[in-house]
Amino acid sequence: MSKKSVVIMPETQRVLETMGEQIKMARLRRNLATELVAERAGISRATLWSVEKGSPTVSIGTYAAVLHALGGMDMDFENVAKDDELGKKLQDLNLLSGKRAKRG
Repeated sequence: MSKKSVVIMPETQRVLETMGEQIKMARLRRNLATELVAERAGISRATLWSVEKGSPTVSIGTYAAVLHALGGMDMDFENVAKDDELGKKLQDLNLLSGKRAKRG
């Protein structure tokens, strides 16, 4: 079975690469070997290297596991889309249009 090709926007790729670099720097600052972090995260060293390169083919769960293995840094995921200003504005526009809420 071949790997699924991921189509990703250049800006998103840049964000993933930056995140990978930051994860690698966090590991190095803690003086943790790749073998130890990979073992703690339950992944292979090759997968950890993919995370540190910002690969879009690595699952978000793997990124979270690596961040957790670095000392609970996975808690930052709770802030993703927390303050969704655009979404709130769009929701407010729909509320003003006279539509009823769904039953349910």
